[in-house]
Amino acid sequence: MRLLYVFLPILAVRLASVFVVQTYYVPDEYWQSLEVAHKLTFGYGYLTWEWVQGIRSYVYPLLIAGLYKILALLQLDSAHLLVLLPRILQALLSAYSDYRFFVWTGKRKWALFLILVPWFWFYTGSRTLANTLEASLTTIALSYFPWYGESTGYLWPAAICCFLRPTVAVIWLPLSLYHLRKSRQNVLELILKRFVLIGLLVAGLGIAIDTYWHGQLIVTPYEFLKYNIFNNIGSFYGSHPWHWYFTVGLPTVLGVNTLPFIFGVMETVRKSEKYPVSKQLLITIFLTLVVLSAVEHKEFRFVSSLLPLCLYVITDALSRWSYRASRTMLWTTALVILVGNVLPAWYLSTVHQKGPIELMPKLREIAQEYRDEREHQANILFLMPCHSTPYYSHIHQNVTMRFLTCEPNLEKKEQYKDEADRFFEDPVHWINSHIPVHPLTALPTHVVMFDPLAENISVFLRNYRLLHRIEHAEVIRLEGSQALVDEWSQALGAQSPNLASLLQHRQSRTGRSILVYQRLKKGEENAFNQKDQEQDVHDHPPLEDLPLANENLFN
Repeated sequence: MRLLYVFLPILAVRLASVFVVQTYYVPDEYWQSLEVAHKLTFGYGYLTWEWVQGIRSYVYPLLIAGLYKILALLQLDSAHLLVLLPRILQALLSAYSDYRFFVWTGKRKWALFLILVPWFWFYTGSRTLANTLEASLTTIALSYFPWYGESTGYLWPAAICCFLRPTVAVIWLPLSLYHLRKSRQNVLELILKRFVLIGLLVAGLGIAIDTYWHGQLIVTPYEFLKYNIFNNIGSFYGSHPWHWYFTVGLPTVLGVNTLPFIFGVMETVRKSEKYPVSKQLLITIFLTLVVLSAVEHKEFRFVSSLLPLCLYVITDALSRWSYRASRTMLWTTALVILVGNVLPAWYLSTVHQKGPIELMPKLREIAQEYRDEREHQANILFLMPCHSTPYYSHIHQNVTMRFLTCEPNLEKKEQYKDEADRFFEDPVHWINSHIPVHPLTALPTHVVMFDPLAENISVFLRNYRLLHRIEHAEVIRLEGSQALVDEWSQALGAQSPNLASLLQHRQSRTGRSILVYQRLKKGEENAFNQKDQEQDVHDHPPLEDLPLANENLFN
């Protein structure tokens, strides 16, 4: 195949994902990259606790900030381009890594097919996540790895990857040992002149960048490991059983590709002498999953760097199987893999959790055009689980905004609860304690929330009218699945989660729709909430009868 004809469809798919994928996945896509870059470039934005404590490296946000700076100099820094161009940049890097995967696998047709169709890579390949960058760099490094030679070029992208995401070192430790064991060069010389030298150069440059932008001497990989691994801060955001990556995490990321992956594992185990590369990759995959399983907090994206390793195993097995398979079997297999990936890719990219992305242009318009009675700009209050939406990077207007924070218990306080937890325990009490009642103009001009909350704070919303209702996601009821979960948990020897309690917690904080309320101006009649005037909702007194808040914590 001519390489240009290979790269063009890869590039087309990755660029298509920029425009097709219009849903919300995880907060880090915005809060750990775009939001930081926006603050660096334009002087306003929100830095989460990770940046205050210095556990994140500025290297990736600086790439995006450089792009922002060019747009600002050209006076092209519209919010639309600030959102779009970083995703295109990441898509280009992902496309190059896909091309390198094709080269690494020996330019096989199965390789091209398998790197284009995975639902998870389509879903995340153009997102501005550090994990996406990590997966791209891992693929590039693997393509330069000396499987059959003496090259050390892979050490550069591998070292950068390890500096940005220290946990990925779990992948490169067994591979580096494999390299040292098979190399014909002097091992000590190879370690000192290549491994140590390249590691020091990359670490030195990274530390210099982070020290400058953090304002103090800091080694972010160490801080990352200290907080997330040694102090187990990540468990504050959720814990999973030890087997989760084996039973849920990796199979979900692979999707329907789990079936050919199992086939590849079986073929490699049975005929290991014919699959030397796949054998080493399987060892690496297994060791990585074991180490990651020791950490309580687990997410699908944390195993995204294993995707190219798994796809190589599948490619290796299917390429050999193709020689003895019938034409019908080949097309059937390809069709099952294609359809099995297209369906989740379409649903998750266009339907599920689309609300936050559709919300931001509406808030941007409000921030640009709205003025209250005193000709002041909008001030927006997000009464949602923390980081449920993007922030200043998608609005690009320096208006007052506030959201419910969720910093972990860094000071190890007893009975600690973050602000979001305290709010959802008693929304009315939180509002009475934190939002000024008089005068009316002291209230937030706009309030954003998921629909289940509106009924609970209906008294507060008497001063508002519904401006927008945005479809977000289907809320699925899982109560009938408790018996099945109990059965699976018993078989695995693990404690069964209480789905009812989990569902109640989730449904009370999120919902099918996102609602945007706008405060009534003087003289406006609240026709929307007139029917509530005759009701005593939740037995709460009207706001006018409540005592004034001690301080205005909104601003």
